Amino acid sequence: MQLDRDAAQEEDNDGARKKVFIKTFGCQMNVYDSERMADALSSAGYGITDDLQDASLVVLNTCNIREKAAEKVYSELGRIRLAQEARRRAGRGCVIAVAGCVAQAEGKEMALRAPAIGIVVGPQSYHRLPVLLEQHAKSGETIVETEFEAAGKFGALPPGKLHAGPSAFLTVQEGCYKFCTFCVVPYTRGGEYSRPASEILAEAHRLADRGAVEITLLGQNVNAYRGTGPSGGQWDLPELLSALSEIPELKRLRYTTSHPNDVTARQIAAHRDLPKLMPYLHLPFQAGSDRVLKSMNRKHAMKDYFRIAQDLRAARPDIALSTDIIVGFPGETEADFLETMRVVETVQFAQAYSFKYSPRPGTPAADRANQTGEDIKAERLARLQALLSAQQAAFNRSMVGRTLDVLWEAPGKKKGQLSGRSPYLQAVHAEGDPALQGRISIVEIVSASQNSLHGVIKNCGTLVI
Repeated sequence: MQLDRDAAQEEDNDGARKKVFIKTFGCQMNVYDSERMADALSSAGYGITDDLQDASLVVLNTCNIREKAAEKVYSELGRIRLAQEARRRAGRGCVIAVAGCVAQAEGKEMALRAPAIGIVVGPQSYHRLPVLLEQHAKSGETIVETEFEAAGKFGALPPGKLHAGPSAFLTVQEGCYKFCTFCVVPYTRGGEYSRPASEILAEAHRLADRGAVEITLLGQNVNAYRGTGPSGGQWDLPELLSALSEIPELKRLRYTTSHPNDVTARQIAAHRDLPKLMPYLHLPFQAGSDRVLKSMNRKHAMKDYFRIAQDLRAARPDIALSTDIIVGFPGETEADFLETMRVVETVQFAQAYSFKYSPRPGTPAADRANQTGEDIKAERLARLQALLSAQQAAFNRSMVGRTLDVLWEAPGKKKGQLSGRSPYLQAVHAEGDPALQGRISIVEIVSASQNSLHGVIKNCGTLVI
């Protein structure tokens, strides 16, 4: 993360500028949250450092979706505590703050278990980090702040100071009312909240001014977006996307994650009507069996998912779909699992994220007696991932010989190489001038691997949109 040069230069007790080390776990929304925490801390005089030993403040922005998430945080805290003690021996302080969903879920228990922590702050309160740091400095006690006030958070955050780079995230919606029985989001992020459209548009303009060519809109249920429009009426996601597409500097738009139950005809039509909206949609179905979906409280049946996929491909024939799948949900039978395999074979995914079910404390499914055995989950996951890997490899091979518009984001791993993304979110590598970063090139794809494409730049980085 880079901070503006004019950021405040407040000093620590050793005469050096205060610095914060931020480590981010989990999803894209956490990446966005970490950037906004850095914005808030910049206004309080903190610079960013990648050196843990140099940090007077360490922030762990945590995720509670996967198994043993909290234990991974405590393990990381052990390493950080050593750095904290080394700084104290040198006469310099170091405050440890744990933010995000593990902080929200663990709260005071985390403070008791790890006394080295100075601040525990939930995802709806991270804008208050400068105030919480002051409270901690005065009291010397661990401060726990886990309130649910999403509206207050976004309204209180300062305008972004971080340089966006070619591709940027922008949170437009948070929280969830679905209460899937495996999911902690309603308990850690709260109910659904949509930011006002004018606030989102203003942030998008700022990101574009700082070099963003592509923006990905984020939300736990992003297609449930219902925000107040500039004139007072309610906007849905397609209307927001349409307004964002009018920003000249933005050439690409994406959004994630959508819920099948919230897909509308207007959302599908947006993929047909908005050239800047990329032909790629992440649409989790989680399980192929209607019986398991009902047990998950997913509120959609597989016939609905098939219809949505069919309608999307009718509206945008070149669209690629990705998904999330859980294997071994409590009570899942072999027949249920084979239904999941049938869905994958029928829909054909360009990419997918698949996981063994892991009980999350506090969720209804975690306490069920009919848990699936670990050996069965592992065996089923291996079969599923073999099929998904074959589909992804086939999709990548289908690009060979085609020309794709590629947004160059960073230098590649090899000398003289650039790394970017295709419209379908595939990693693309090609030899090219570093000055092409942030530009879109026409690229001829000459080879494909499981996870990336290799191409030849055909137009020297001229913007093609």
